[in-house]
Amino acid sequence: MALLNFRKREDTRQAGSPDLEAFLKGFSIEVMPRTAEKVDDFQALLAPGTRVYIAHIDGTPIEDMVATARRLAEAGFPVMPHFPARIIKDDMMLADWIARYQGEAGVEQALLLAGGVAEPHGAFHSSMQLLETGLFDKAGFTRLHVAGHPEGNKDIDPKGGMKNVEDALRWKQAFSERTDAKMALATQFAFDADPIIKWVDDLSAAGITLPVHIGIAGPAKLQTLIKFAIACGVGPSLRVLQKRAMDVSKLLLPYEPTDVLTKLAAHKAKNPDFNIEQVHFFPLGGIKTNATWAIENGGESTAPVSAR
Repeated sequence: MALLNFRKREDTRQAGSPDLEAFLKGFSIEVMPRTAEKVDDFQALLAPGTRVYIAHIDGTPIEDMVATARRLAEAGFPVMPHFPARIIKDDMMLADWIARYQGEAGVEQALLLAGGVAEPHGAFHSSMQLLETGLFDKAGFTRLHVAGHPEGNKDIDPKGGMKNVEDALRWKQAFSERTDAKMALATQFAFDADPIIKWVDDLSAAGITLPVHIGIAGPAKLQTLIKFAIACGVGPSLRVLQKRAMDVSKLLLPYEPTDVLTKLAAHKAKNPDFNIEQVHFFPLGGIKTNATWAIENGGESTAPVSAR
């Protein structure tokens, strides 16, 4: 019944841009254990094969993370849990997490990132240190994603600019060339296509060829997005939201990512080598709302073979 429900909604897709439909193909989405609990049936929301990231917020018990991963895996979804370096105390804890995810949920994909806490809980403070342990390669992980920041990151470059971020990306590029796992950059969300396009082109010019899975905030109330954007350090594209907030006619309307995705999709169609491989959604306005919007706008979330 769940799959029938999904197909019925898929048949009611809006007649959208063919470029946008192609761009949304293979999209992924993010959940947290507490938000996943509110979803009765993921199979009624997402197509089989949708990659689902599980965000690990400081304070979330690993047991809850693994239980969420197991539930999603049993429902037929490839699961990619976060491994935030700054909340992992040491190699022993990292090995334990990997063993639990693999043993209880068959996980073989991971997003490695520094994490949002100011002070590390132990030995690790960056995703590079997690990679250097060799534990993911030893465990046979087939896919490892790392964070990308189209508008910079003040945790990494406190004085602004992109130097430290770019140095880290060069290191990750080099690591990708000596691991058997497929790697990609999963980025922070942004609201303006122009800075994203420039960033991706600058990466290519610098010889960084890791595929980009571009972070996009899903439909949500404008006030919600502004709050998250400020908290997450979203930079120049925050002006898109601020400009919208000044328009009384749009202030109370929910934001939808149509404009930014349409522009990126058109650029990709004209420039096939443009290195955005997939769209990754942050469902800030709710998983059901985001999944429904993506499907109705042509998104087919079964990943292309090259992106699995």
